[in-house]
Amino acid sequence: MPLSASPVIRRVRLGAELRQLRRGESLTLEQVCGQLGWASTSKLSRIELGQSRPDLADVLDLLDVYQVPSQQREALIVIARDAAAGRGWSRALGEMGERQRAYAELEAGAAGIVEYQPAVVPGLLQTPTYARLRLTAAALICPELDLEAEVRARALRQQVLRRADPPHYTALLDERVCAPVGTPVDVWREQVRHLVALSELPHVTIRLVPRDGSPHDGVHPLAGFSWYVFPDPADPRTVMVETLTTDLRLVAEADIARYERMVDWLSAAALPATETVSMLARQAERPDIPRPADPVEEAPASGERVPAVGRDAERLAG
Repeated sequence: MPLSASPVIRRVRLGAELRQLRRGESLTLEQVCGQLGWASTSKLSRIELGQSRPDLADVLDLLDVYQVPSQQREALIVIARDAAAGRGWSRALGEMGERQRAYAELEAGAAGIVEYQPAVVPGLLQTPTYARLRLTAAALICPELDLEAEVRARALRQQVLRRADPPHYTALLDERVCAPVGTPVDVWREQVRHLVALSELPHVTIRLVPRDGSPHDGVHPLAGFSWYVFPDPADPRTVMVETLTTDLRLVAEADIARYERMVDWLSAAALPATETVSMLARQAERPDIPRPADPVEEAPASGERVPAVGRDAERLAG
């Protein structure tokens, strides 16, 4: 689904540009809204924060107030048209819940994506069976989730990796993501083989972060996140942080710099892509799949039964 620049990112950029123009003219929100006859400042505030789809006529009025020269004006009109895009994106993205749509808009407009996941395979890399399993679990927390629609939406999002002009995608996965724990063996094998197959795409890189390969003095991300860069370098680099009930979209330079530093540290700790793929390929064909539960053994001294630590999920290299 080749699409134009992501509307959500263009809204953020347009808002920042308009806010800078207003401040350059030493105008307050109240003064601008007064000149345009807008009832309150909330409309302009939402435009500047990139929180609403702008009306092109409103943007033209703002450019008149700020007396923007013609060349800059034309560039901002292009950005405003992208920011106002709706129908084409809705048709291309299909039926999606709000959370998946937020990711889909970023993915479809991105030139590069780096994703870190500490516990599950990322949505763009999931098989339909694995996706259904994870979404079924998510429905326990969010019972309003439309399971079938979400499974279809995930498959539609994944087309971004198969299109003619795909983004370069890198997945940095904690080693336990690909361990056969808590997932039926047949689902797990299919998913690992799928990761190996996807890694053959020239624009897809998958790397495991070993449990004993701690990034930069033991610093770990507290949650999964995705980093996006766009074809137009002036569009704001963006990070999405995944939480239990919602997702945070970060565009502030200070925030992005911290996450980019974390990406560098994770990359330094991760196994090379070739080693990761070889390890996954071997693991997918292992006949002795570790069982999900910790086996229990007798403690020789006291007779107390204790878990055999680490035997629930052998190291992928084991």
